[in-house]
Amino acid sequence: MTGEEITAAIHQVLTERMNNRHLDGFGPQSRLNADLYLDSVLMLDLLLHLELDHGITAPEEAIATAAIQTVSDLVELLAGASPATSGASDTAVADGPDVHADVYPDIKVHCVVSCLCDAVKAAGLDHRPMYFGIWDADFAVSDKFELRYHTDHISHGFFCHWFHRLYGVRVTEWYDHSAGKQSNLARLIGLVDARRPTESVMVMLDMFHLPERENKFNQYPFPHYLMVEATPDPETWQVRDPDFRWEGPIAKERILNAVAQPSVGGGYIFDRCTMRLPAAVDIGDYFLACFVSDDNPLIRRLREIVDTHLGCRDGLRLQALGDAVRELPVLSIRKWAYEHGFAFFWRELRLPNDAFLTWCDRIEELALGLPALHLKILRLAQTEDRTCAADIHQTLDRLDALETAIKVKLHEVFVAWCSHQGLTRATPRERRVGAR
Repeated sequence: MTGEEITAAIHQVLTERMNNRHLDGFGPQSRLNADLYLDSVLMLDLLLHLELDHGITAPEEAIATAAIQTVSDLVELLAGASPATSGASDTAVADGPDVHADVYPDIKVHCVVSCLCDAVKAAGLDHRPMYFGIWDADFAVSDKFELRYHTDHISHGFFCHWFHRLYGVRVTEWYDHSAGKQSNLARLIGLVDARRPTESVMVMLDMFHLPERENKFNQYPFPHYLMVEATPDPETWQVRDPDFRWEGPIAKERILNAVAQPSVGGGYIFDRCTMRLPAAVDIGDYFLACFVSDDNPLIRRLREIVDTHLGCRDGLRLQALGDAVRELPVLSIRKWAYEHGFAFFWRELRLPNDAFLTWCDRIEELALGLPALHLKILRLAQTEDRTCAADIHQTLDRLDALETAIKVKLHEVFVAWCSHQGLTRATPRERRVGAR
């Protein structure tokens, strides 16, 4: 197909299949996320409809690439051309990083930890140990076998505890879950007004109600933590969102409205003035508290979700499988955190950069393999063609083996680091997701 025909097919799918309401001015330079409001899941929906309705197939290895920013970029990809710029994901580090460089590229994969690490970096310390808890961070599966990155039962107390133990900064939960919204809003306003320069005031809000903020997960609802502070204008607050690499002013009223939504509730405050360098023994203990050596929880639960819907157990329909994995992109990006784990130990042990980059490639394969798996699951749900299940199970097996290999190597360098530090405890404890 020509570029013009592919562009027309994209417009048709967005109009007729996806009922997109943001097509005014649609053209080659329309931005997929900022202009057309296509989040990561809607992008997969678009690719699936292009495949099923028009026979236009996207190359699997390019599904999650950050180079696809505009309609023109997407058309070039679907026409078989290489993207204009390279890059696996906006959550990944740049190509070919030097693990021994003074400044290491950052990774943003968890809003709470990103806020905590923002203070660590402001103090000039290495924040990467905090990411040990991310690649297998807790998530939930509902009684309807739906994947959830956020529920009322998922606590961030684990990260707060270890942040205090590692860096000496106590994190206090200011949000009172037993009080009403108005009481908590008043508390937030008071904390922002009284905030000291070294303090961070974190609040959970529903990002869906801040549509001016471009993001890759325009879900409804979209619980998300960021930090707020006052400005000289009493009607405007400064937002600092390290997870999405953005800061800027937003009307105070709009922020409070997003905080007041019934879908969200939470907030923390901490002061980096007491920040200290982590002790090696605490870093080692944190790694062991996080490391799940005998299980890959996300892949295991994905397999259960797929099999339950395939078997139509508990009254579930195969068509519901698409909604059941809708939040997979938010969880998939957590796998990039393995790079910070490798980088921390690699630097300490002065291991060769080329070997580090080899493992970065395998981490990238895992992190991008999950969105490709997501598309296969959506195809199964949309077509109800059960012959697709074999490919899904093969992909799950491959990703499971890949993540296990990554963990084996990571534990190997951790053991070497423990020896280098004179530490003796290097055996991970058994831990299943949700059992912290």
